[in-house]
Amino acid sequence: MSEILSPSSKDKLVSDLKVVIADTEELLRETAGVAGEKAGQLRERLIVRLRDAKNRLIDMEQAVVEKTKAAARATDDFVHDEPWKAVGIAAALGLALGVLIGRR
Repeated sequence: MSEILSPSSKDKLVSDLKVVIADTEELLRETAGVAGEKAGQLRERLIVRLRDAKNRLIDMEQAVVEKTKAAARATDDFVHDEPWKAVGIAAALGLALGVLIGRR
């Protein structure tokens, strides 16, 4: 799944998961006084699933950070190894962007 999502999609997913986890924690706190065997079992299952979701979220965040750092390192290495190519690519992208903006 991580290969399918773009970095911005991963960031959005991480943000959404944080909101879901916070909402679930709030729900668990507010229902702490609810009695009954089924309510207790449900709370226990939610606590376990919430803990698992937090762990997966942490792993996902670490993966995103590592991939971002690797991309930054690769870009930095390329710019240092091939400075004129980097300048040429930047100029071409700037020209293309200028043409696109100029058409509006």
